[in-house]
Amino acid sequence: MNKNPFDTFVIGARKGFQIGINNLLPNVLMAYTISEILKLLGVMEFIGKVFGPFMGIFGLPGEAITVLLTAWLSSSAGAGIAVNLYASGGISNTQATILLPAIFLMGAQLQYMGRLLGVADVPKKYWPALFVTSIVNSLIAMFILKIFA
Repeated sequence: MNKNPFDTFVIGARKGFQIGINNLLPNVLMAYTISEILKLLGVMEFIGKVFGPFMGIFGLPGEAITVLLTAWLSSSAGAGIAVNLYASGGISNTQATILLPAIFLMGAQLQYMGRLLGVADVPKKYWPALFVTSIVNSLIAMFILKIFA
Protein backbone atom coordinates (compact mmCIF):
# COMPACT_ATOMS: atom_id res chain seq x y z
CA MET A 1 0.00 0.00 0.00
CA ASN A 2 1.52 3.30 -1.11
CA LYS A 3 0.90 6.17 1.23
CA ASN A 4 1.26 9.80 0.52
CA PRO A 5 4.66 10.93 1.91
CA PHE A 6 2.96 13.82 3.64
CA ASP A 7 0.60 11.44 5.48
CA THR A 8 3.54 9.24 6.47
CA PHE A 9 5.38 12.28 7.81
CA VAL A 10 2.38 13.46 9.83
CA ILE A 11 1.83 9.99 11.33
CA GLY A 12 5.52 9.78 12.28
CA ALA A 13 5.48 13.29 13.73
CA ARG A 14 2.47 12.41 15.89
CA LYS A 15 4.18 9.26 17.15
CA GLY A 16 7.37 11.20 17.87
CA PHE A 17 5.44 13.87 19.74
CA GLN A 18 3.76 11.21 21.88
CA ILE A 19 7.11 9.60 22.69
CA GLY A 20 8.55 12.98 23.65
CA ILE A 21 5.61 13.93 25.86
CA ASN A 22 5.01 10.53 27.46
CA ASN A 23 8.56 9.13 27.75
CA LEU A 24 11.30 11.74 27.46
CA LEU A 25 9.83 14.83 29.11
CA PRO A 26 8.93 13.12 32.41
CA ASN A 27 12.51 11.79 32.73
CA VAL A 28 14.04 15.20 32.04
CA LEU A 29 11.72 16.95 34.51
CA MET A 30 12.33 14.30 37.18
CA ALA A 31 16.10 14.63 36.81
CA TYR A 32 15.91 18.43 36.84
CA THR A 33 13.83 18.32 40.03
CA ILE A 34 16.12 15.82 41.77
CA SER A 35 19.11 17.98 40.85
CA GLU A 36 17.45 21.00 42.47
CA ILE A 37 16.64 19.00 45.60
CA LEU A 38 20.24 17.78 45.85
CA LYS A 39 21.46 21.38 45.56
CA LEU A 40 19.09 22.59 48.25
CA LEU A 41 20.19 19.81 50.61
CA GLY A 42 23.89 20.52 49.98
CA VAL A 43 24.48 17.09 48.48
CA MET A 44 25.68 18.51 45.16
CA GLU A 45 28.38 20.51 46.94
CA PHE A 46 29.53 17.36 48.73
CA ILE A 47 29.52 15.37 45.48
CA GLY A 48 31.49 18.18 43.84
CA LYS A 49 34.22 18.00 46.48
CA VAL A 50 34.45 14.19 46.45
CA PHE A 51 34.51 13.76 42.66
CA GLY A 52 36.26 17.04 41.79
CA PRO A 53 39.71 15.50 41.30
CA PHE A 54 38.42 12.72 39.02
CA MET A 55 36.17 14.95 36.94
CA GLY A 56 38.95 17.54 36.73
CA ILE A 57 40.79 15.12 34.42
CA PHE A 58 38.11 15.95 31.85
CA GLY A 59 37.96 19.67 32.65
CA LEU A 60 34.68 19.27 34.51
CA PRO A 61 33.51 20.18 38.01
CA GLY A 62 32.89 17.32 40.44
CA GLU A 63 29.12 17.85 40.27
CA ALA A 64 29.22 16.70 36.63
CA ILE A 65 29.52 13.12 37.87
CA THR A 66 25.77 13.31 38.55
CA VAL A 67 25.19 13.73 34.82
CA LEU A 68 27.12 10.54 34.11
CA LEU A 69 25.47 8.55 36.89
CA THR A 70 21.95 9.52 35.84
CA ALA A 71 22.79 9.06 32.15
CA TRP A 72 23.73 5.47 33.00
CA LEU A 73 20.10 5.01 34.07
CA SER A 74 18.45 7.17 31.40
CA SER A 75 19.91 9.38 28.66
CA SER A 76 17.08 11.87 28.98
CA ALA A 77 17.59 12.05 32.76
CA GLY A 78 21.30 12.70 32.20
CA ALA A 79 20.38 15.48 29.81
CA GLY A 80 18.02 16.91 32.44
CA ILE A 81 20.78 17.03 35.05
CA ALA A 82 23.15 18.62 32.50
CA VAL A 83 20.55 21.27 31.66
CA ASN A 84 20.08 22.02 35.34
CA LEU A 85 23.82 22.37 35.90
CA TYR A 86 24.13 24.59 32.83
CA ALA A 87 21.16 26.77 33.80
CA SER A 88 22.54 27.31 37.29
CA GLY A 89 26.05 28.11 36.05
CA GLY A 90 27.50 24.83 37.32
CA ILE A 91 28.92 24.01 33.88
CA SER A 92 29.89 26.15 30.93
CA ASN A 93 29.11 25.73 27.23
CA THR A 94 32.42 23.94 26.74
CA GLN A 95 31.82 21.63 29.70
CA ALA A 96 28.34 20.79 28.43
CA THR A 97 29.94 19.93 25.08
CA ILE A 98 32.40 17.62 26.84
CA LEU A 99 29.56 15.83 28.67
CA LEU A 100 27.21 15.42 25.70
CA PRO A 101 28.84 12.44 23.97
CA ALA A 102 29.27 10.63 27.29
CA ILE A 103 25.54 10.90 27.95
CA PHE A 104 24.79 9.04 24.77
CA LEU A 105 27.77 6.67 24.64
CA MET A 106 26.97 5.16 28.02
CA GLY A 107 23.43 6.35 28.43
CA ALA A 108 20.55 4.21 29.62
CA GLN A 109 22.57 1.03 30.08
CA LEU A 110 20.24 -0.13 32.81
CA GLN A 111 17.28 0.17 30.44
CA TYR A 112 19.17 -1.47 27.58
CA MET A 113 20.06 -4.40 29.78
CA GLY A 114 16.45 -5.52 29.84
CA ARG A 115 15.18 -4.07 26.58
CA LEU A 116 17.99 -5.12 24.27
CA LEU A 117 20.46 -7.55 25.76
CA GLY A 118 17.80 -9.68 27.43
CA VAL A 119 15.52 -9.74 24.39
CA ALA A 120 18.42 -10.54 22.05
CA ASP A 121 19.48 -13.42 24.33
CA VAL A 122 23.01 -12.05 24.70
CA PRO A 123 24.69 -14.34 27.26
CA LYS A 124 24.94 -12.58 30.62
CA LYS A 125 28.67 -13.29 30.82
CA TYR A 126 29.19 -10.67 28.06
CA TRP A 127 27.10 -7.94 29.70
CA PRO A 128 29.84 -6.53 31.98
CA ALA A 129 32.24 -6.23 29.03
CA LEU A 130 29.59 -4.40 27.01
CA PHE A 131 28.91 -2.00 29.88
CA VAL A 132 32.59 -1.35 30.55
CA THR A 133 33.23 -0.75 26.85
CA SER A 134 30.53 1.92 26.75
CA ILE A 135 31.84 3.61 29.88
CA VAL A 136 35.44 3.57 28.63
CA ASN A 137 34.30 4.97 25.27
CA SER A 138 32.53 7.82 27.05
CA LEU A 139 35.63 8.60 29.16
CA ILE A 140 37.80 8.63 26.03
CA ALA A 141 35.32 10.93 24.26
CA MET A 142 35.31 13.36 27.21
CA PHE A 143 39.11 13.40 27.33
CA ILE A 144 39.36 14.04 23.56
CA LEU A 145 36.80 16.83 23.77
CA LYS A 146 38.66 18.39 26.68
CA ILE A 147 41.68 18.67 24.38
CA PHE A 148 39.81 20.04 21.35
CA ALA A 149 36.90 21.98 22.87
